[in-house]
Amino acid sequence: MARVMIVDDAVTVRMYHRELVEALGHQVVEAENGIEALEKALGADWGLFLVDVNMPKMDGYRLVREMRAGEELRAVPVVMVSTEAGPGDREQAWAAGANFYLVKPVRPETLQAVVRALAGEVAS
Repeated sequence: MARVMIVDDAVTVRMYHRELVEALGHQVVEAENGIEALEKALGADWGLFLVDVNMPKMDGYRLVREMRAGEELRAVPVVMVSTEAGPGDREQAWAAGANFYLVKPVRPETLQAVVRALAGEVAS
């Protein structure tokens, strides 16, 4: 079981993603923005971050750049999830250090397949 952090300012999105990720057997921690995510992330082992792009205080791009700049979170996979669907948005996510980019609304099976691939499937 991996620890997965869901970072999104929308409560309904966090609840939806939490349900899908927990159904795979992973432990979920939530954060409303990038600053809260960094505070919660330090000192713990993480399997994956699901990060929204547009958030108050610290957006997803900046969060990912901060993660990649530090030693502790540098290698943790990050999936950016956003309503922004232009090719420039994907490029900006990859330039920041994201491993994958999904456009909202994300189909349940798509999100779960990406989580399985990046965080590892739970053995049955």
